[in-house]
Amino acid sequence: MTAIDSSEATAEAGPASRPVVALNKGGGKRAMRGGPWIFSNELAMTPDLRALAPGTVVRFDNPHGEALGVGFFNAHSLIAGRLLTVDTKTPIDVAFFADRLARADGLRRRLIGGDHYRAVYAEADGLPGLIVDRFGDTLVAQPNGAGIDMAWSDVEAALREIFDPRRIIVAGDPASRQREGLPPRESVVGDAIDQPLPVRENDLTFYADPLGGQKTGWFFDQRDNRRYVAALSNGARVLDAYSYAGGFAVACAAAGAREVLALDRSLPALELAVQAAAANGVADVCEFRRADVFTELARLASAGERFDVVIADPPAFAKSRKDKKAALKGYRKLAWLAARVATPGGILFQASCSHHVTVDELMAEVATGIRNAGHTARLIHQSGHAADHPVHPFLPESAYLKAVVFALD
Repeated sequence: MTAIDSSEATAEAGPASRPVVALNKGGGKRAMRGGPWIFSNELAMTPDLRALAPGTVVRFDNPHGEALGVGFFNAHSLIAGRLLTVDTKTPIDVAFFADRLARADGLRRRLIGGDHYRAVYAEADGLPGLIVDRFGDTLVAQPNGAGIDMAWSDVEAALREIFDPRRIIVAGDPASRQREGLPPRESVVGDAIDQPLPVRENDLTFYADPLGGQKTGWFFDQRDNRRYVAALSNGARVLDAYSYAGGFAVACAAAGAREVLALDRSLPALELAVQAAAANGVADVCEFRRADVFTELARLASAGERFDVVIADPPAFAKSRKDKKAALKGYRKLAWLAARVATPGGILFQASCSHHVTVDELMAEVATGIRNAGHTARLIHQSGHAADHPVHPFLPESAYLKAVVFALD
């Protein structure tokens, strides 16, 4: 891995040099109501615009020729425009990014405290295409949009100004970057990393692998949900399906669960979970088993195994709209399998991290799966992601995580 070259291009030469991109008649309705995205079919594309480098800072005009705002432009992406500000005179430079980062971090300090949290949540923090998770003195950044990628030298300088980190790990999400027409990007700036990063959450210690794991290596979005389920686990026998690095499993064990079985297909993730169990003094309560969740749940049910608390937090079943129908069936089947291994009077937590699936749809599929397993149930809790993942009020896609908790009869 190599450090980022500080000679990379900055975001723009200045406001006066910005190209102008006009919306088609009838286009940009969401953007004119406050949404941060403009789709390619809403723009009057010209050969000159198509020739602009992906991520160029432009001025967007509404169909009447009036300035709508300033943002990143990528003619080769479905989301061709990502708005940054309505102030067309504002330079998009280090100072701009530092101001946005300072405001984002100030909110996290107020809401979360400590120094382990999602520091930047893309459009919701006015920084489209950028995810940053903070692990103490280490930042893990995902430059997933063409604009942030082009402006990276300015963004990196702003990150250093606001956070003064020991290191910045850059690990772009491959799927997101591919949609933007960007190559893979991975580097470490600052001190090298040769072991998993400690993560502090709800007064417990976990471990993250930002380069070899999923996303940034940890899912801060489930922080509040882990605390809620753990509080229901004292004295319980717990099953954690899709455990990943042991977030739910170790939290439940630390809260007094008498026995925890955690399932996941990833051996590296389970090794991190084992470390977390040891660090929190609950290794003797936890068993981490490498297995396909659907197959193992069916086997456990046939073997007569039963659990007082069952957690089902799968990866996204619907990564695109075309996957939604199959995903809903998957959530129903997962709930059916999970309910079959639950005790009467037990608790079932199930989540979806796909923005294509609504909370009402998830609730209906989980309830149907529970009924098909022979249980009746009562909904006792529903939630989303933690407060360090704020929702953009005009971008429903930013509210991706849904979770429901049922008490089974």
